Amino acid sequence: MRNGTTAPDYPALLERIAADVAPLVGSGTPAEYIPALAGVDPYQFGMAVADLDGNVHGVGDWRVPFSAQSVTKVFALALALAEGGDSLWERVGREPSGNPFNSLVQLEYENGIPRNPFINAGALVVTDRLQTLTGDASSELLEFLRQESGNPDLGFDAEVAASEHEHGDRNAAVAHFMASYGNIDNPVPALLDHYFWQCSIETSCADLALAAGFLARHGIRADGTRLLTRSEAKQINAVMLTCGTYDAAGEFAYRVGLPGKSGVGGGIVAVVPGLCTLAVWSPGLDRRGNSVVGVAALDRFTTLTGLSVF
Repeated sequence: MRNGTTAPDYPALLERIAADVAPLVGSGTPAEYIPALAGVDPYQFGMAVADLDGNVHGVGDWRVPFSAQSVTKVFALALALAEGGDSLWERVGREPSGNPFNSLVQLEYENGIPRNPFINAGALVVTDRLQTLTGDASSELLEFLRQESGNPDLGFDAEVAASEHEHGDRNAAVAHFMASYGNIDNPVPALLDHYFWQCSIETSCADLALAAGFLARHGIRADGTRLLTRSEAKQINAVMLTCGTYDAAGEFAYRVGLPGKSGVGGGIVAVVPGLCTLAVWSPGLDRRGNSVVGVAALDRFTTLTGLSVF
């Protein structure tokens, strides 16, 4: 392997992890506030690992599509930085929020500047920036995920997008509040439309592990071209570590020790820089919106292998 690191026996390791977390499968509760997600069978679990060369291994339901939700925020951030540079950081911070992902509280204290790009307010700013840069933020993001995963069949879930629209009052309030401070450039209804479609993208663990490979390759895409500078890739990984799992980022860093980004669809993507990317999925969430089994599986991965950023 590159960087002098010997890769684990991924198939055997994944089978071991699946056996270890099996008693937890079914724990937690699917995202009830999005009706299209509330009925997902919680007794599902998948995990995939992709190495730097694009070889992918998996266990369980690792090829079953699920709603990526907030995991897509990582990829939107990468595209916004690649297209528009670091001026984005003038509009969104890089600090943990300590509040729920859909909170409005800090925005008023901080004049409409979200704490980080992975809470909903920050992600709306990122999508707004990407919309300005590309003219079609959600489609650009989908095409990027198709290219990096090698799966041309990735698509939006119209039912999930409609469900998000119907129950998106809090996101609308956040967007309008930031617009009142001049931190949103595009019309709020159009921005929300792209944001909800973005969150509705369906991917599998295999797709996500492959698509996130550029973060393990220090900014290099699957085709060998450079998407981000090495410094930008480092920045995204750093913000994932400190802000990627809502207001449980400290606990995630303590247990897992890797940059990670979760979504309320039950997915989590994680990065071992210079070695591999991981994706896990199980729909049951804890009270902070992270997959119960997914976090446990990533915890087992770093415990069994000794691989972390610490």
